[in-house]
Amino acid sequence: MAVILGIDPGSRLTGFGVIEYQGSKLRYITSGCIRIDTSEDLAYRLKQIFDCVSQLITENQPDEFAIEQVFMGKNADSALKLGQARGSAIVAAANHDLPVSEYAARAVKQAVTGKGSADKEQVQHMVQVLLNLPGKPQADAADALAIAITHAYSKHNLVAQAGGRNQKKGRLKDFSG
Repeated sequence: MAVILGIDPGSRLTGFGVIEYQGSKLRYITSGCIRIDTSEDLAYRLKQIFDCVSQLITENQPDEFAIEQVFMGKNADSALKLGQARGSAIVAAANHDLPVSEYAARAVKQAVTGKGSADKEQVQHMVQVLLNLPGKPQADAADALAIAITHAYSKHNLVAQAGGRNQKKGRLKDFSG
C-alpha cells in the first residue's frame, strides 16, 4: 500500500490529488487547488506553492510524489514560470525525502483515458470513474489525480514485470513520457 501525492503545477493555480493504491486498487483521499495570489511578485508566488505543497505533504504523509513535466507551448515566458512552479513543488517534496516521478501530459492522458490527445472533460470523467467519485473533480484537481493514477499504474506495471508476470503484448508499457 502506498499513498501518492500528484501535482499539476501552475503559477496561478496548482492542482493536487492524493490517492492510495494497493495492487490494482485505487482509493481517493483528497484533492483540490492551490490558488496563488497573483497580485504578489513571482518569488512570493513560488513561496506560496512551496509552503502549500509542504503542508499537503505534512497533512497526508504520502510515500511518493508525482508531477507533470514541463511542456513547451507557444509562450516561452509561460513555460519558464511553469518550470519555476514545478521547481517549488519538487523542492518541497525533496525536503520531505519523497521520491519524485515526472510524467508527460500526453502519457498521463494515455494512461487514464487510453487516448494521449484526450481533452480535460475526458480526463475528469475517467478520474471520476476510476476513483468512484460522486461527481467530476475540478479540472486542475482532476489532472493532479490523473498524474497520481498514472504513477500508481506505472509502479504496478513495474512490480508486475519484476515479479515475472506476463504483460499484455509481452512488454511493459512505459507511462513516464
